[in-house]
Amino acid sequence: MSTRELAIAASTIWVVLAAILVLFMQAGFAFLEAGLTRMKNVGHIAAKNVLILGVVSIVYYLVGFGIAFGDGGGGLVGGSGFAPSVEELLAIGAAPFSWFSAIPAAAGYLFEVAFAAVSLAIVWGAMAERTRLWVYLAFGIVFTLIYAVVAHWIWSPDGWLFSKGMQDFAGSTVVHYQGALAGLAGTLLLGPRIGKFVDGKAQPIPGHNMAYTTLGVIVLWFGWFGFNPGSTLSVDLGGVGFFAYVAMNTNLAAAAGVLGAVAASWIVIGKPDLSMMLNGAIAALVAITAACAFVAPWAAILIGFVAGVIVVLGSLLVERLGIDDPVGALAAHGMSGVWGTLSLGFLTVPALADRLETGSGGLLYGGGIHQLGIQLLGLAVVAAFTFTASFLVLWLMKVTVGIRAEPHVETMGLDVSEHGMWGYPELYIPVPGGYGTEHHGPHAVRTPRAGHRPAPATTGAG
Repeated sequence: MSTRELAIAASTIWVVLAAILVLFMQAGFAFLEAGLTRMKNVGHIAAKNVLILGVVSIVYYLVGFGIAFGDGGGGLVGGSGFAPSVEELLAIGAAPFSWFSAIPAAAGYLFEVAFAAVSLAIVWGAMAERTRLWVYLAFGIVFTLIYAVVAHWIWSPDGWLFSKGMQDFAGSTVVHYQGALAGLAGTLLLGPRIGKFVDGKAQPIPGHNMAYTTLGVIVLWFGWFGFNPGSTLSVDLGGVGFFAYVAMNTNLAAAAGVLGAVAASWIVIGKPDLSMMLNGAIAALVAITAACAFVAPWAAILIGFVAGVIVVLGSLLVERLGIDDPVGALAAHGMSGVWGTLSLGFLTVPALADRLETGSGGLLYGGGIHQLGIQLLGLAVVAAFTFTASFLVLWLMKVTVGIRAEPHVETMGLDVSEHGMWGYPELYIPVPGGYGTEHHGPHAVRTPRAGHRPAPATTGAG
C-alpha cells in the first residue's frame, strides 16, 4: 500500500467515525427536547427525531448532496452528482465530487448528511408541542434542499461565499443559524402554545425531566467532537493531526459557555438556572463551530463565555417579544450562531487562515475590516434566503392543510393523537399489572387509546 493510499485509508476511517458521532447527536436532541417539554408529548418528540434521519438521509442522497457539493452550478448550486452511482461514490477527487480529494465521496456523503439532520433537528425544537407530524415530513424534504443551497455557497470551492473567503469551519451559519431561521419562521406562523402567554405576560411551562435534558446536552457535547474536528475531512488538513487542535478549542468553548450562562443567570434571574446552564454549553458549542479552526485557545474561551451570556439574555428577549420557543433554539442556535460567525471578523489568527487557505486575519490581528464585512454579508444573505423560503413554504402549508394541532389535541398531548400511544402510558391509562390500575394521584387520567379496552380498576397490589 502506498503512502497516499495509507493517508486515504486513515482519513476515511476518521471521517466515518466522526460521522457516526454526529449522527449520534440525534439521541442528544431527543433527550434534550423531551426533557424540556411536557410528558404528554414525549413520544411525539422521539418520533420526529427518528423521522428526521429517514427523510434527510434519502433526500440528501437523491438531491441534496449534489446541490451542496456537486461540480458546476456557477457558484449558486451544485450542478451534478444527483443520486450518485457506485462509481461516483467510490471515486476520490474525481467528478462529480472533485472536492473530496482525501476520502471517497461516500464518506463525504455520510458526514455531510449528518450535518443536514442536525440543522433540521434545530427547526423542530422551536416548533415543539404544537406541530402536526406530517409537517415534519413535508417541510423536512423542502428544508433539506434549502440547507444544501447554503452549504454550497459557503463550503463548496465553487460556492460564491467560499470564493469571497467567508469563514465557517463547521457550520455556525450553515447548520445552526439556518436551523434557527427556519425555526423562527415556523414558530411565528404557529403562534405560542396554549397558556404560554396570559394578558401578554409569559407563563412558565417547565419541562418534565431535567435529567433527560442534562443527558441530552452531554451527548451533544460528546458528539461535537465529531462535528467540529471531523470537518477537517482528512487527518492532515491544516497539518497532520490538526483536528486535535480543533477538538481542544471546541471543549474550551463549551466549558466557558457553562460558566458564562451560570454567571448571567445568577445576575439576571437570581439563581444559577440549570436549563440556562445547559443551553450555555450548547450556545458555546454553536458559536465555536465556525471559529474552532481559526482562533487561539484564549479566543475560544472568550467566544464560549460570551455565547453563554447571549443565550440567557436572548432567551429572555425572545419571551419578551411574545415568541414561544420551548427549547431555547432561537437563542442557542440563532443568536449564538451569529456571534460565532461574526467573532471571526475580529479573532481569526492570520497564520491559521493561511494554513486553511480561507479568508484573512481578524481586526484584532491587524487584518482590517475585510473579513468582518464578508462574515456580515454571509449572515445577511443566508437570513434573507433561508427565512424567506422557509416562511413561504410553511405559510402555504398552513393556509392549505394546516400545520398546527387542534386545540383539544394540543391540550391532550400529541402522543396519543398523532401516534395512538402515550410516552408514559402507565400515568394515563390502566395497564394490567402496573401501578396505573391503582394510581390515584394527579396524573391518573383514565383515557384509553383508541380500540383499547382497559382492565377494570382494582385495589391492592394485584
